[in-house]
Amino acid sequence: MSSTLQDVRTDFDWQPQPAAAEFVAGLLRRCIQSNPQIGQLAEQMRDQTGTRLVDWVDSIALREAADLCEELKAAGYTADEAEPQSWRHPEGIFPVVRVLQTGRSSDQSQAGSEAPLWLAIKVSSVGEFAAAMGGDGGRLEVEGAAGSQFRACRVPNAGGTQLVAYERHGWPWFDDPKNRSQQITVAAKHARAFATRRRDGATDREGFELAAKLFDAAAADLGRDWACDLFFAAERDYWMSRNAAGRIQYDRQQALGLGWGNHDHHTYRNSRESFATLIALLERMGFQCRERFYAGREAGWGAQVIEQAATGITIFADVDLTPEEVAGDFAHQQLQPQDKLGTVGMWCKLHGEAFLQAGMHHLECQFDFDEVRKQLAAIGVESMKPFTDWAHLKQAFTKGEVWPVRPERLDTALAEGYITKEQAEQFRREGALGSHLEILERNDGFKGFNQTGISEIITRTDPRRQAAHV
Repeated sequence: MSSTLQDVRTDFDWQPQPAAAEFVAGLLRRCIQSNPQIGQLAEQMRDQTGTRLVDWVDSIALREAADLCEELKAAGYTADEAEPQSWRHPEGIFPVVRVLQTGRSSDQSQAGSEAPLWLAIKVSSVGEFAAAMGGDGGRLEVEGAAGSQFRACRVPNAGGTQLVAYERHGWPWFDDPKNRSQQITVAAKHARAFATRRRDGATDREGFELAAKLFDAAAADLGRDWACDLFFAAERDYWMSRNAAGRIQYDRQQALGLGWGNHDHHTYRNSRESFATLIALLERMGFQCRERFYAGREAGWGAQVIEQAATGITIFADVDLTPEEVAGDFAHQQLQPQDKLGTVGMWCKLHGEAFLQAGMHHLECQFDFDEVRKQLAAIGVESMKPFTDWAHLKQAFTKGEVWPVRPERLDTALAEGYITKEQAEQFRREGALGSHLEILERNDGFKGFNQTGISEIITRTDPRRQAAHV
């Protein structure tokens, strides 16, 4: 299915979208007024997980009404060419608005002020959501076969806006993907293959080739988007196996059956030698390059933001860069080794490629920034000093997970002159900074990142700086 989801664009001057934010906030208020269950869930999200209802909303369905389309246009929404009932916002992070003809005979000029038909949140598993909501007695309606690409869980209520949970796997649409039972069985097989893929090879190139082979096999059976979603679900699981803060927060969210439906972006640290290989593989998975980052001549690193629209997965790919390289398309040119390693290169030298041995540097999710940091601190998960504190964007890392470093990696880094003997011995004794959970709050639908303040936090996560200050 072709769609505005796949439109290629080259301008990425993201700006806050206050008109759309106020429009969506008004819809949420009407949903809560119409159905107290939604308000209760919002309170549970805040109190038990430190998250906000708005960050979990997948879509809101409205009855067609006079002037509604004009309101949507004024807020920056556009109708999807392939699915005209679905209105999406191309300039910000906002839920889809569905405009539906219901056949109702009442005055349609008043329908726009009525309660929305339903509010759908995004969860990792509708089965787990139903169980968390007390649905084991059959009270909740689950639609779609377990393991399929799109499932829904409807929470009955006496009237007003219905609460719905959607589970999506590379299916951004609202119709039935009509997955065959054989496909579902094969999807489970590929999910297991991704979860157990060998991340160590004789060379990093071999590791990337194996990942590509596994992905191509899944895409041939399931389609690119479904395969991509399953691949990154496995990536999040691997990251959690190496990050205690992530496991703790995941368990808090799973208590409500939510999973990682609030993920914002996945961050990978990469060596210069493997960077072009990584980008090529991601593009094979359906990702498209967005904005590039370069923090300045003194920073020594840059990043390519790359997004897979059908899965809602965004990746921040970091790499050491020289001032001269930022002027070119560094994501697609083969970067040569350097005599010195920056923060990103040193992390890879000690731990391996994030896409391979090390796993992600961090997963960033959307939260109520102050609330979740307070809640996590109360259970022993401390945060680093925020590196973005704007009205429309707030960001902070949890304190880093310290990983042991393989002796052979230390020996190689020492022999090649990238670390001193003292640093090698300290890393050997104490390990080196590995991964984080990143806490983020977005307001006014802001889709961008902090182009200026991020360099300081990168420096503060340099393992050599840790060694100097432990």
